[in-house]
Amino acid sequence: MVDVTVVILTKNEQKNLRKCIESFSGIVKRFVIVDSFSTDGTEELCHQLDGELRLIGSQLDFYQNKWVDYATQLNWGLTNTSISTEWTMRFDSDEELLPELAKEIDETLGNLEVPINGVILRRRMYFMGKFIKHGGRYPELLLRIFRTGKAKCEQKIMDEHMILSEGTTITFKNDLIDNNQKDLDWWTSKHNWYSNREVLDYQMTLKHQVDESLAKGGISSGQASVKRKIKNKGYYNLPKFWRAHLYFLYRYYLKLGFLDGPEGKIYHFLQAYWYRYLVDAKMFECEKNGIEMSPQGDLKA
Repeated sequence: MVDVTVVILTKNEQKNLRKCIESFSGIVKRFVIVDSFSTDGTEELCHQLDGELRLIGSQLDFYQNKWVDYATQLNWGLTNTSISTEWTMRFDSDEELLPELAKEIDETLGNLEVPINGVILRRRMYFMGKFIKHGGRYPELLLRIFRTGKAKCEQKIMDEHMILSEGTTITFKNDLIDNNQKDLDWWTSKHNWYSNREVLDYQMTLKHQVDESLAKGGISSGQASVKRKIKNKGYYNLPKFWRAHLYFLYRYYLKLGFLDGPEGKIYHFLQAYWYRYLVDAKMFECEKNGIEMSPQGDLKA
């Protein structure tokens, strides 16, 4: 069993959480759930899972904390849940380890020596049960495992990343998957919520009120840094609304998103066009009326 604590944030994740926990195949010592007051049975499921995990020498500890934003909630979980394992892992409730990655973590993590303080994982996205392999969506490289106390989540409203305070990183070969079991109604509600957060993050960036750790050379995945630069210095300098058109054409045709089938067509249209257009529309509304986007609470779903 690997000396690692897995920190997972939840809000009404009863549909996803069991498959998430079970994908670890009993290889980790501890799970920490930081819940923002779920109403769907998530808490009861956590207590049930804890009982099952204790039979194999692991455990799941359940905490609740009021939601402010993802970074604040995650950093609260990293500092207020008595993590004593050598390693900590950030994980989402709709994610799973492929068996090959679980084996790689089990066999490799304990043998890593300083100065390696972080592990970058490859993530593959599923939408309506379909692996979205094209459109520039795979692989997504994310710093997810780090020596306890050596990383924190950058304080951003949107697209926040883990930043390593010192040391180097290594990239594992196998994938984790993002395979949310909720329906399209939930997905569109979530992205409407995201659009508000994105507008607020953009407004705060213009006023230099966001954490710039990544831009100032903070250690994360190189991919995260490149994407941030392209978005802030490239995409946002293009005309509103037209950039949504261009981004969809880039994703769907130049990056071969059409090869992902009908599910991919829906995904790339909604995520690369509809969502980006919605963000621009809300930016336009705020600018026209001279208002700022208000801070966002948790997702009401």
